[in-house]
Order: sequence, then C-alpha cells, then structure tokens
Amino acid sequence: MRYAFLFPGQGAQAVGMGKDFYDSFATAKETFQEADDLLKEKLSTLMFEGPMESLTETRNSQLALFVHSMALLRTLQKQLPSLIPAVCAGLSLGEYTALCASGRLPFRETLFLIRERARLMNEACEKRPGTMAAVLGLSADEIVSGVQGLSGVWVANFNAPGQTVISGTKEGIEKASLVLKEKGAKRVLPLSVHGAFHSGLMQSAQEGLAPFLDRALLQESETGFVMNVPGDFVTGVDAVRQNLKAQVTHSVKWEQSIEAMKRAGVECYLEIGCGKTLTGLNKKIGVPSAVSIEKIHDLEVVHAAT
Repeated sequence: MRYAFLFPGQGAQAVGMGKDFYDSFATAKETFQEADDLLKEKLSTLMFEGPMESLTETRNSQLALFVHSMALLRTLQKQLPSLIPAVCAGLSLGEYTALCASGRLPFRETLFLIRERARLMNEACEKRPGTMAAVLGLSADEIVSGVQGLSGVWVANFNAPGQTVISGTKEGIEKASLVLKEKGAKRVLPLSVHGAFHSGLMQSAQEGLAPFLDRALLQESETGFVMNVPGDFVTGVDAVRQNLKAQVTHSVKWEQSIEAMKRAGVECYLEIGCGKTLTGLNKKIGVPSAVSIEKIHDLEVVHAAT
C-alpha cells in the first residue's frame, strides 16, 4: 500500500497537545525536550498548559505544531518501522514538517527555520493587520471571479470542493463576504487567526524569509514531496526552495495536491498532528482511506489500517 504522511497547519493547535504521548513514549518525550533545549525555552510547557492566547500567537503556534507532529511521527516510526511514506505533504506550516519528515531538512534546522518564519509572519501581522474567512457553497472558480477586482482580498486556500478560504484586510473580507453571498455562498465564516496569511499582506515576511531559505541546507530525498503552491509533486532542491518562498503570499492548493497524490496511486492518507482538519478535507476530496493520528488510541486505528 502507498501511504501519504500529511501534516496540519496553523489553527490546529490546542492546549494539552501531545501531553499523552509525552507521558507514555520516551521517543515523544525526547523530541519535546530536544526542542526545548534548542530553543532555550519551555515550549512544551506552553503546549501542555497554555494559555491558549499565547499558544495561538503565530510565533508560538507554528513551532508548537511542528514539534507536536514530529513527536508523533517519531513515535509512529518506532512503533511501526515498516510504515514508510511514498509522499509527504502539509498544509501551510505543515509543509515544513513534511520537509523534515521526508528527509529534506534535519529537525534542528527545520525548527530554527520555522522560528524565523513565525517571527517574520508575526511581525507582518502586526504591521499590516488582516483576517481570513472560509467560503462555503461556491465553487473555487466562482470565488476567484467574485473577488477579482476587489482591493485588499486574496484567495488563500483551495481546501476541498465547496470550501475555499479568502484572506485580506478586515474591510476587504467584509466587502468580499457581501459580494460572495450575493453570488450564492451559503456561509462566509470568519476564522480565528492572527493575520491574513497567504495574501499580499505577508509580502514583508516573504522578503525577510528568503535569505534564510537561501541558506537552508536542503537535501534531495527519494520520498515524494507535494507542495502547496503548484499543488503537485516537486523535485529538485532549487524548486523546493522557490516554492517555500512563494508559499508565504500565494494560495495553498490543497485539493489539487491531494488529487495529484491520488493520480500517483496513494491509497492511504495519514494526518499526523493536531486535529482532524486534513482528514475531513480529504474525505470531501474523495480519498480511499483517511486516518488521523492525534491521540494514543489513534495508533490502534493505524495498526488496523496497515
């Protein structure tokens, strides 16, 4: 069976994330401690105890989600060493976790790269405040045409059929919401996020991140890598680097990414990390088997599925 290992993005974080794995598996505990030591701060304490307001801040949530997913992944690999992914992918921040999980960048370097990404995006959120909203009930093409010509709004995520996310200034999102409802959108739901991710408001973060990506010691890997911006498989270190840069301000093509994996013969999709968002999206896209690994008891489901 061909497996995809998938990793969630910002917004999936929750107080208590990973505490059960920390308490039960030495591999997970070592991963949390490794991150704390490298960062010289108790990220694990914030993850386990909160407060949620601090955990949700971009500069904390991105690191937390990466460390959490990697702790679960390492535990899974210890428990089921024969379970090897044919492809790795992640949603937004999760793409960096996939970068590490696929062997393209070591844990230490990925952690520090995410720290810079989170810092720069946090600063961009403060400099140019914005928000995001999920649009339900319209096709992606209808949403793209609906916001075309509107100032301060971009299409941020093509998540699944009937679910697309827009991003931009508060005024831009409000105007777009009215236009899209007039076009037949069932709902336009504001998202609880720190800023307007994957939009032009993140331009300063993209420019600031570029030198760090240029210096990142990316490696080739035999594990397939599907990336957000093209929504397809990407090969070659230079192409990976350029797509990581573009991802900060460009749309995330998740639906297209999953369709690319389906065409490549992937049969089972494992979401490793907080929440079940990707598993829900993947079922809407029509994958043959979707499993999420968030709690210890989920390991039994994976055992059964494999």
